[in-house]
Amino acid sequence: MRQAIERMEFHRYTALPIIDGNGKYAGTLTEGDLLWKMKNTPGLTFANTEKIPITEIPRRIKNEPVRIDATIESLLNLAVTQNFVPVVDDHDTFIGIIRRREIILYFAQQAAQMKTIPAK
Repeated sequence: MRQAIERMEFHRYTALPIIDGNGKYAGTLTEGDLLWKMKNTPGLTFANTEKIPITEIPRRIKNEPVRIDATIESLLNLAVTQNFVPVVDDHDTFIGIIRRREIILYFAQQAAQMKTIPAK
């Protein structure tokens, strides 16, 4: 738990993808999950969070992953409710994430290009 908190702070993330020992996407851990765990665990302080494994932290949100060949429309649909969209290959091995910001920028660029195309 402590490593997750420190990683979020260092990278300024509000959520992290959780990857299991086989490289499979296992879920998303959010700041809220960490806060609720601290609130609901008597005696838990930042100093002893290193004793809490990530598997003991209940997760309230389930970020759905997409396959490597997902369409931009499916990414957009997930980005409405997710900060990022996890990407997995055909064997469910985690590849990376696509942030909501990147999806919005893609559509902003598409809209800007549409404005520059002369009407017929």
